[in-house]
Amino acid sequence: MNMLLALFTNVILASILVVVAFWLPQLNIYAEKASPYECGFDPMGSARLPFSMKFFLVAITFLLFDLEIALLLPLPWASQTTHLNIMITTALALISLLAMSLAYEWFQKGLEWVE
Repeated sequence: MNMLLALFTNVILASILVVVAFWLPQLNIYAEKASPYECGFDPMGSARLPFSMKFFLVAITFLLFDLEIALLLPLPWASQTTHLNIMITTALALISLLAMSLAYEWFQKGLEWVE
């Protein structure tokens, strides 16, 4: 009985959230909200206009830091290993690599948006 009640409650709540999510944005439509958005570019304009490479440099920088941080995710589970010295050395190497990369980007002004 408890399982059926929980299932029924979850289905009802999910249905209400789906209906509200589709219905609520329809109440306040204006021109900017209805127009397509393409990362700061005018989607209706010419495709041959020059663009700033800063968009792509920031995206690549984000991906690099994101991948390096993903390498640190297994550390809580790795802390239960019998080779604790190797785990700590590897973690400190990854964290120092992240810190040096961030410092390099900062000094090269790779994080500033102004050209």
